[in-house]
Amino acid sequence: MSHPLGVSRPDLEVADLPTPEEVFKVPRLGIKELFKYAVGPSLIALGISIGSGEWLLGPLSVGQYGFVGVGWVIVVSALLQTFYNVECSRYVLATGETPVVGWGRVPPGWPLWVPLSVLIVIFAFIAGGWAASAGQGVYALVHGVAPGADDVEPRLYAIGLLVLVFLITAAARRISRALELANWLMVGTILIALLAVDLLVVPFSQWWEGIRGFVTPAAPPAGITATQLGGLAGFTALASGLNWYVMGHYRDKGYGMGYRVGYISGLRGDRKPILASGVTFPDDDRNRGLWRRWYRLLMVDMWGVFFVGAILGMLLPTLLMSQAVAMSGEKPTRANVPTFVATALGDQYGQVVFYISLLVGVLILFSTQLGIFEAMVRVTTDAANATSPRLRRLIEGDPRRFYYPFMLLLLVIISIVIFQSLPVGLVEWSANMSNLGALLYPFMLMYLNSKLPRPARPRPWHYVILVLNFLFFGFFFVNFIADFIGDPLVTF
Repeated sequence: MSHPLGVSRPDLEVADLPTPEEVFKVPRLGIKELFKYAVGPSLIALGISIGSGEWLLGPLSVGQYGFVGVGWVIVVSALLQTFYNVECSRYVLATGETPVVGWGRVPPGWPLWVPLSVLIVIFAFIAGGWAASAGQGVYALVHGVAPGADDVEPRLYAIGLLVLVFLITAAARRISRALELANWLMVGTILIALLAVDLLVVPFSQWWEGIRGFVTPAAPPAGITATQLGGLAGFTALASGLNWYVMGHYRDKGYGMGYRVGYISGLRGDRKPILASGVTFPDDDRNRGLWRRWYRLLMVDMWGVFFVGAILGMLLPTLLMSQAVAMSGEKPTRANVPTFVATALGDQYGQVVFYISLLVGVLILFSTQLGIFEAMVRVTTDAANATSPRLRRLIEGDPRRFYYPFMLLLLVIISIVIFQSLPVGLVEWSANMSNLGALLYPFMLMYLNSKLPRPARPRPWHYVILVLNFLFFGFFFVNFIADFIGDPLVTF
């Protein structure tokens, strides 16, 4: 028995959905078990999101222009992206295929969409701006002062952080689980530390100004460009139209039919082949009930953890930035934004606060580079494994034989790229390239999800939200291209 879906790829095999208890190996999935075993992929996504828009582009925009006219863009972006994440993950849960493999089922087929999607992800994220920014923080931790724009040493620290990413994945038994645990530690530390510092140094009036700016629609402030807003919108929450590149972790976590397909293990883990094509479930009473359970777990993971964390992750650093601007009487620049807050707080409250702020900043940026670097390797590995029988024979069914050599190759390339531009410039480029995905993937997702087994198909209003993603983020990408080749479509 099989389920046809799309073109150019084999039909999906059909099998029963597993129970959450079977996947997570617990007799009953209560609240304790939920957070101990089931919550996780959203933390990897959150770890990426907090260092992109939240520590760099959001604070830069608020520091230069204030909350009004900027904050509401953050909230709209976070809402749209969380809806989009759910729809990407719906496909993973229902088929066990990661999105990059699923795109190969969309007409005209995988020879176009799979290589193109891999190239778009790598092109968008290979800049390594987060590692470069974290390297600035490490430099300041070592020397007690922020680096100059042309200093080489911060870039060398950035390369060291990329090597650390490789070591974390290599030491893992199951890579997704290692990333989850790392992000539990880093994201928890980041949010607690940010909240504590904000409560200590930010006055109530500033809190109110920030919250009001987040919930009050207003025209963008004079002087800000649509390209800057596009970078902010693209990297609030995650990566707008390219968010799908992280959702494959639901397969490795074992959510839904991902349990039937396999996962990428670390060098210390057992050899685990990954099926080249996915598996889906029959439309019967038992599987309809199990689908509803898995979908509820997805909603808890995405809305209860990712969305809440993304909003806090943007609000808390922007409040700190706003206070740093008020204290210093200066505004951040693209060159100094990674260390601006720490420097301003250190001048006001002493070296201890300076070093704490720097350490938080380094953790934030490293958590982002950790997730992005690994995800580029993961997407390429999944695409190659699914579409190339020759490669599967060459690696003898062990994806690690492709995963780790390709990671080393990317490490070398990123190490060269980070010497070419200011870190924030690299991140702004990545953010606007992420908006390119919003012109393509919402419609491809509509096609795929409309052909899932009936219990897993979206409701009509879900398609409306995907169209809104296209309109909102797509506008910013078109403006970015217009600005790049001539004049922006909109100026304020």
